[in-house]
Amino acid sequence: MLGPVLLVASRSDAMRKLVAGAPVTRPVVDRFVAGETLADALTAVRSLTGDGIEVTLDHLGEDITSAAEARATRDAYLRLLEALAREGLGTRAEVSVKLSAFGQALPTGGDDLAYEGARRVAEAARAAGTTVTLDMEDHTTVDSTLGILARLREEYPETGAVLQSYLFRTEDDARALATEGSRVRLVKGAYREPATVAHQDRAEVDRAYVRCLKILMAGRGYPMIGSHDPRLIRIAQELAARHGRKPGDYEFQMLYGIRADEQRRLTGQGHRVRAYIPYGADWYGYFMRRLAERPANLTFFLRSFLPSR
Repeated sequence: MLGPVLLVASRSDAMRKLVAGAPVTRPVVDRFVAGETLADALTAVRSLTGDGIEVTLDHLGEDITSAAEARATRDAYLRLLEALAREGLGTRAEVSVKLSAFGQALPTGGDDLAYEGARRVAEAARAAGTTVTLDMEDHTTVDSTLGILARLREEYPETGAVLQSYLFRTEDDARALATEGSRVRLVKGAYREPATVAHQDRAEVDRAYVRCLKILMAGRGYPMIGSHDPRLIRIAQELAARHGRKPGDYEFQMLYGIRADEQRRLTGQGHRVRAYIPYGADWYGYFMRRLAERPANLTFFLRSFLPSR
């Protein structure tokens, strides 16, 4: 029951101030967010890639309100990609972008502004020897995001996409994207969505995830399994074997700070594993969605408020 409440709280300025101002918050946030600076992010990249785990980096920031803020987000990614290239990390680290942070929702010219910003980042990513994946946000942005993806892939066909299994439309989207050269990260979904567009029951979301995964594994693209669920990971391995996919023909993706042992276990078995590393000062919305996703995350956070004995 707390999940929907936390998702509402993720959009609340009052809750943002309360949580951000709590003395115990920062140590807990550090479990899920690599830090607030580029240097913090690079430290996390070096650590994980040293363990054989690849990464995708997300510079946190959503719901921007001006073109100047959108350009600032773009420039943060350009600095990140320049640093990855300088350190020779481009082959092990890609970047994920939220188009809302690139101006997608601005009332005038939002789509074009987001496209131009993402195109500049895709250009820099290719120069650094890596790729870009467009994160998916709430259901109202799906058509815009997939439209921008199609435009980007005309010039940068390596650009990846994210699909969320809890949306009713996702099986059709998966069929459209299961094509040669396409890269698709499949996740369950982490936004509060109405019953008119999304499954509300966790078991239904899981079943939809498997149906979408079957489509992607049978297709000609590159599936990226975004899940920490042991059962879904096992099913993904079985589907990969059924369709003749070998390690390297797909990958597992997990969040920074969650199930690190499982990430290392899969890597040790020869699987390609990528950790999603968020960083930046605007961590609140991301942090609250992580708490909403799993009761264990919320318990971990609430325990931090208790006095030590």
